[in-house]
Amino acid sequence: MPEASVDGMTAQFLCPAEALIDGGTGVRFTVELNARQVGAFAVRFDGVVHGYLNQCAHVPMELDWQEGRFFESSGLYLICATHGAMYEPDSGQCVGGPCRGAALAKLRIEERDGKVFWVPEAPYRPVEQAVNA
Repeated sequence: MPEASVDGMTAQFLCPAEALIDGGTGVRFTVELNARQVGAFAVRFDGVVHGYLNQCAHVPMELDWQEGRFFESSGLYLICATHGAMYEPDSGQCVGGPCRGAALAKLRIEERDGKVFWVPEAPYRPVEQAVNA
């Protein structure tokens, strides 16, 4: 749901800041890319919130092994539940597995006033909300 304007773009509220803890459960949301809806997520790592498309760089399958669970057991890497690919949470760079050297598609995430927002940037857009007339 739109919440604030940042650099002329309508930021989308994702969650209260305290909902994301380092290496913990992430928040899932949906973006539009080329007229189709694609899953995305935000997680906190080393005190900073990061966001990515929820698609492995190897094959575009969702990463989380349970809804919102993106980190492996140590909380140091994001992991693809299907392929075992390991990603650095702050850069999205694949550091192990079948897509080594590739990276997750990073999204612009901002944290302010105790809230976490996604700021849409091309080619990603907010999903248009259906209006029931």
